[in-house]
Amino acid sequence: MRFGKKGKLSPRYVGPYKIIRRIGRVAYELDLPSELGAVHPVFYVSMLRKCIGDPSRITLIEDIHIAEDLSYAEVPVAILDRQVRKLQTKEVASVKVLWRNNNIEEMAWEAEEEMRKKYPYIFMT
Repeated sequence: MRFGKKGKLSPRYVGPYKIIRRIGRVAYELDLPSELGAVHPVFYVSMLRKCIGDPSRITLIEDIHIAEDLSYAEVPVAILDRQVRKLQTKEVASVKVLWRNNNIEEMAWEAEEEMRKKYPYIFMT
């Protein structure tokens, strides 16, 4: 579930949630919290992942701050690295961004110019 936000930075999975029962051969009903009341509780098996038990891989629903339309706002936490890539006619500066709802492994390279426009406060350190 992507919570209405498109793109590579949206969380792929939330949970873990308890399986209430198996429905047929390929679907499961989950015990979803009341915040996800608008989401149907039955999921096809390919949409589910086994909970490995690694706490750093789990995104709790309380940490996401979901709006009523099931969307959320990403907020950068830190700039971890900077690089300048040379194209044929110009140079493009990029920064490696750690986002609030993502793990260290899920950092992303973003255009520095766009990040400075949207989040100038992150560059003041």
